This record gives sequence, C-alpha cells and structure tokens, in this order.
Amino acid sequence: MVIRDADDGDWPAIYPLFREIVAQGRSYAFPEDLSREEAHGWWMESPPGRTVVAVDGTTVLGSAKMGPNRPGRGAHVATASFMVDPRHGGRGVGRALGEHVVDWARAGGYRSMQFNAVVETNEVAVRLWRSLGFRVLATVPGAFDHAEHGPVGLHVMFLDLRVPR
Repeated sequence: MVIRDADDGDWPAIYPLFREIVAQGRSYAFPEDLSREEAHGWWMESPPGRTVVAVDGTTVLGSAKMGPNRPGRGAHVATASFMVDPRHGGRGVGRALGEHVVDWARAGGYRSMQFNAVVETNEVAVRLWRSLGFRVLATVPGAFDHAEHGPVGLHVMFLDLRVPR
C-alpha cells in the first residue's frame, strides 16, 4: 500500500467510493445526491488542505482529506476526513491513512487536530482514533440521522500534537 497525493486523475476512482459510503448513511452527513462534479468540491481539497489516496497498484483502497479546521485564528488546528473502501476493510488502510494525516499535521506545525463529527456508532473509527491518541471532548446528542439507528450522537474528538507520541 502506498499513500500519495490525489489528483483529478484519481477522482473517477474516488467518487464511487465517496458515493457508496455517503449513501450507506452510517458515517457522513454529506448530501446523498451529489453529482460527480459537486462531490469533487466536497472531497478534493485545495491548499493549504490536501487530499491523498491509499493505493495498491492502481486500486484505490481509501482516501483522506485534511487541512485547517477553521480559517484565520483557528488555522493552527488541523482536521481530516477518511473513507476506506469496504471491500478493503481489515487491511490497515484506515490506520495507515490516520497515521499519515497525524504525521502530516505535526510536520506542518499544527498544534492539535480536531474531528468535528465522528458518528458515535462508528465503533471501528472511534477505536482507531482513540488508539492514535484522540479523546472524545463532547458528544452532541442526536446530531446524526443514522440510516439504521436513527438519531445518534456525533463525537468531537481531539489530539494534542504538542504531546509526543
């Protein structure tokens, strides 16, 4: 597996993954009816942000986008979002992308990382982020309309990048 910068040539492989994960209604509150062009604007980051793909040869296993959580006086806090192709789950793709993003944020001088909306029932993601040092600061009750469970909470998760691993 290689993690590299994504470019517009990768979008035809990323978009079906994006569409599938959003349509599942388990982890993202993106609109479900986004066209390929509209979704591109939601996922493919412009500087200072960055979008990457995890690939095995020409197969896209997953993708992550990252950048400042807020502009201006909030730009010292990074954020990121992740999607792993369910057909490639269990291969460490999410962990590799997570470690890559945390390393990127540290190298970029960010002081911390904040994930604004981790669905509390997404146990795999919550366990992964905790294993990388993130903690839940708060849970907004009923903030996500889960396709199977109905209203569930969204965790705000935080990692202090000034603390060594």
